[in-house]
Amino acid sequence: MTAIEHAGTPISADAPQPAPGATPPRTPLVARAAAELIGTAALVAVVVGSGIQATQLTDDVALQLLANSTATVFGLGVLIALLGPVSGAHFNPAVTLAEWWTARRGGAGVDTREAAVYVPSQIAGAIAGAILADAMFGEPLVTWSTHDRSAGNLLLGEVVATAGLILLIFGLARTDRLRFAPVAVASYIGAAYWFTSSTSFANPAVTIGRAFTDTFAGIAPGSVPAFIGMQLVGAVVGLALVGVVFMRPKA
Repeated sequence: MTAIEHAGTPISADAPQPAPGATPPRTPLVARAAAELIGTAALVAVVVGSGIQATQLTDDVALQLLANSTATVFGLGVLIALLGPVSGAHFNPAVTLAEWWTARRGGAGVDTREAAVYVPSQIAGAIAGAILADAMFGEPLVTWSTHDRSAGNLLLGEVVATAGLILLIFGLARTDRLRFAPVAVASYIGAAYWFTSSTSFANPAVTIGRAFTDTFAGIAPGSVPAFIGMQLVGAVVGLALVGVVFMRPKA
């Protein structure tokens, strides 16, 4: 059986592939937590900051969304490419929890202790990113958003957006194509900005962070619990789709 050398340890070529990124075992957990915090903070700063910039440059909502989505695509792609080798570039509790569940089922991924570190780091990073964006544009550092997003069609949009994201990430892992994750994931999020009614938050940490800013990208705190609930439902749906579409052949 052919083996691939990884971190000095032979790994079977047909061993389960980690998702969403191969995290080197030698990387200290504190470094991975820092990567998740910094990466999520930068992602939210891009989302919120580009939204503020867009509203200052034009009153056309379509152009505002185009600017916001374009900046997010490029920013997310760069962050995944940069921090993926350190932490796997989750930046998203839904992805972390999906990977944790996969690991419990015998696949590769984060264990309970790592997930318990990743998720708070992502949430803290998201809040910090929103505050940083507000500070850069001279907005009040913390102002609760008044942008209500509680409509049922928006919640359905979050299920679809998150399910598609999980299907993409874990599908890439199943087919050994995670090297395409920076382009593929960023492209999917950019497309989902436009084809989902909710503009594809698809991320519980980012949803929490965006509640801290009353700007273009904000979400009212009262809308946050339902959004997160639907994102978790979407993660479950996404994992189910992975199991069906990428079903492993029987021995």
